Amino acid sequence: MSTDETGQDGTGAPNTGAKSAAAKADIHGQGKGLVQLITPSGERVSHPEFDPWVQDITDEQLCALLEDMTVIRRIDVEATALQRQGELALWPPLLGQEAAQVGSGRSLRTDDFVFSSYRENGVAYCRGVDLTDIVRVWRGNASSGWDPYSINMATPQIIIGAQTLHATGYAMGIQNDGADSVAVTYFGDGATSEGDVNEAMVFAASFQVPVVFFCTNNHWAISEPVRLQSHIQLADRAAGFGIPSLRVDGNDVLAVMAATRVALDRARRGGGPTFIEAVSYRMGPHTTADDPTRYRDANELEDWAAKDPISRVEALLDRKGLLTEALKQQVKVKADAVARDMRTGCTTMPEPQPMDVFKHVYSTPNSWLDRQQDHYARYLASFGDPAEAVSEEGAR
Repeated sequence: MSTDETGQDGTGAPNTGAKSAAAKADIHGQGKGLVQLITPSGERVSHPEFDPWVQDITDEQLCALLEDMTVIRRIDVEATALQRQGELALWPPLLGQEAAQVGSGRSLRTDDFVFSSYRENGVAYCRGVDLTDIVRVWRGNASSGWDPYSINMATPQIIIGAQTLHATGYAMGIQNDGADSVAVTYFGDGATSEGDVNEAMVFAASFQVPVVFFCTNNHWAISEPVRLQSHIQLADRAAGFGIPSLRVDGNDVLAVMAATRVALDRARRGGGPTFIEAVSYRMGPHTTADDPTRYRDANELEDWAAKDPISRVEALLDRKGLLTEALKQQVKVKADAVARDMRTGCTTMPEPQPMDVFKHVYSTPNSWLDRQQDHYARYLASFGDPAEAVSEEGAR
């Protein structure tokens, strides 16, 4: 489902008069429960404050959201298999967090700019990333995956929380330009303990810049549970910076979409930053190098499996009589095709050449880098035939 298909009017809010409900929507949420529009059993529950923000979502678009979530789960499963087969060095699974990524990613305009962690591959898919570019870094063939300006999304940030500073700085630029686009930054619950995140929120609040802090609380910062990260709800931390917050069921794609639209609209109207805590769960390991069975109770995993984001949309569609065999087949065919294209792109990716390490380091000529490049080229040439030199260097 494209951005236009979500029914937005170019301001970040749906064409439903939802902006008039912005003042009524609870964007503080201190000590309150989750915003939820779809229960785990697939029941559509009414929420007067947030229903207006998604009332433009048709049954057809709901089916498209199901397809998106199924596709990115299939991407995730395929990438994990590629890593286990030695085709990727590492992979950070997003299993269980599909609704948080699709609900927010499909709420953005094309001119909004995303700054993500290493786990938002679903958001990248929604932004239109080339499938091969998703795995380029994890295969070790490039220093970054894609041109950020081609999809208005920065390449994944490995340093925990650093992307929040980048987003705040970009949002300050938006503000200075007088534009109404928004910077959106994604991070996990563990990142809220990093100085970068807190410093970013200080600047964002001080200058009231158009940035959305989207925290996916998946309950585990590698092996550390969120209850050790914070003894209060993460959304409540934002109040200390003077930033309004929302706490939303991160496994509910409609609730996430509503919350994101509220925050985007607020930013576009000059209302400053918003903090969203999307409460979800990391069903898989932190990365494929992690073994969550060493620190996580299997009963906890079972409890969260019952709240699966894809299953609940399927249950909602089933209640509506829309979960037909034709739809199931259509979604499966799409997911399999995407996974096949990504695998092909991964396994046929050309190997980087030794001199490629000097590419894209600086945007303009640099004598210091030119000197290093010249020295390294002469070093490689000392082995005789360039092809043999590459082969011998690899063996060393």
